[in-house]
Amino acid sequence: MTTFKSTLVLMALASSSAVFASTDFETLDVDGNGAVSLAEASVDASLMSKFTELDTDKNGELSKAEFSKA
Repeated sequence: MTTFKSTLVLMALASSSAVFASTDFETLDVDGNGAVSLAEASVDASLMSKFTELDTDKNGELSKAEFSKA
């Protein structure tokens, strides 16, 4: 159920123009776990194009330190 709720929130944010205007770490970290997952990053095309490069520890998500290099 938690995954379902997170998915709904992510979908709502993806359709919101506010996400595109403000793609800071806290905005993208929809579930508040301290990392930006690939699904969360998918709302920002620019970030998606650099995601693999930024994910230096290759764990499939961006820490705040990794994100700050964007």
